[in-house]
Amino acid sequence: MTQLKGKVALVLGAVKGIGKGIGLALAKQGATLVLTRHDWDDAFEEMEKDFVDSKAEHMIVTADLRDVDEIQMLASQIKKKYNRLDILINNIERGGWPIVHGEYVEDQWDLEIETTLKAKRWVFNCVFPLLKKSKDAVVINISSIAGIVGRAGPAALVFNDAYALANRGVSSLTETWARMGTPNIRVNEIMLGIFETRHAQGTRGWREVLTNEEKRCLIDHTLLKRTGNVEDVVSACLFIIKDAPYMTGSVLRLDGGFVLAGEKIPEMPGGIV
Repeated sequence: MTQLKGKVALVLGAVKGIGKGIGLALAKQGATLVLTRHDWDDAFEEMEKDFVDSKAEHMIVTADLRDVDEIQMLASQIKKKYNRLDILINNIERGGWPIVHGEYVEDQWDLEIETTLKAKRWVFNCVFPLLKKSKDAVVINISSIAGIVGRAGPAALVFNDAYALANRGVSSLTETWARMGTPNIRVNEIMLGIFETRHAQGTRGWREVLTNEEKRCLIDHTLLKRTGNVEDVVSACLFIIKDAPYMTGSVLRLDGGFVLAGEKIPEMPGGIV
């Protein structure tokens, strides 16, 4: 089991939700944190308080990760202060909803690709030299089952085509980076289903736009009959980082069985012999 005390971890999108939950979990494990934020400035003060209360050594960087210059600035700050990086939680996305935004215009399409796919690529590219200085670095790309299901079935309400395309691209990057990182950098991916803070209860789209029937369809399409929560993602991240040293280039689908629920298993036929 890998010990995290003293490990340097970069967690993107740590202002709230999944990113913040992962950051706080790594803090409890003794990691030194570099945390990014951009949107949701109304949550900045609470973020700062929570990480101060965690007692972990941390640095908060406000940066627009769609801008490569700002990513390079982030990498330079990490290099100057720590001169290495042991963990990268590549957690950034837009995730626009068809039922909220309708069909994307060009600017919305570009924003989705820049945020959900391009930013992940350039963050990895800029911190790769720092990851190579670690003896056992770990990269976790956070993606979505939109890359598998696209706009089909109940998911058509919440996953648009640009989001699906971007997330399919993330899986390609996961495989490429695993090859690049061998043998000292493990790169894996956690592919999320319908989660409380992404496409479910903690979002405006779920609270204000989806009907009760539409929400029920999404949950009924999930084998475990519930949406995912932050603790589910945290547990999966800690497993990959601490307990799966032989795992790289893999995609861990964390969706409660959403991808499987479209087909029912019939009763076994009696046969003729």
